[in-house]
Amino acid sequence: MQLLTALFLALALNAAPAFADGDSWSSPPTAIESADYAAGKRAAEARDWKSAIDAFGRVVAKEPGNAGAYNYLAFAYRKSGNLDLAFKNYREALRLDPKHRGAHEYIGEAYLMAGNVAKAEEHLKILDGLCRFGCPEYDDLKKAIADHKAKPPR
Repeated sequence: MQLLTALFLALALNAAPAFADGDSWSSPPTAIESADYAAGKRAAEARDWKSAIDAFGRVVAKEPGNAGAYNYLAFAYRKSGNLDLAFKNYREALRLDPKHRGAHEYIGEAYLMAGNVAKAEEHLKILDGLCRFGCPEYDDLKKAIADHKAKPPR
């Protein structure tokens, strides 16, 4: 019985999603969040994409290994309509952290914006492997793909 309890506990702990900062951007947070990082998050929450780009640009200049900052930077570029720079920064986030669930979700959404459903589905498949017991990033990208496919062609 103790073995079953230990096994169940180990599985439950392994299945718990690792959210950074209480959101779905899943790179582990740095030990101390920089002022620029915090300013970038506030700007992104306020949908001030230029300020978010500026702040996260400063973060990645100082911390070139920060996958979470590259993901946020890419997100701000995507939301501002600059898909080229969004893709560049999502790719860097994924190069630094190939298991970054948020970057996989958001690059998939960027591919949908670019009309490339097949590439979005590739990232959904990767998320399916990363999220053994499900995760919000998988669910959100799956829904975005379904919604995209349901839209009538222009």
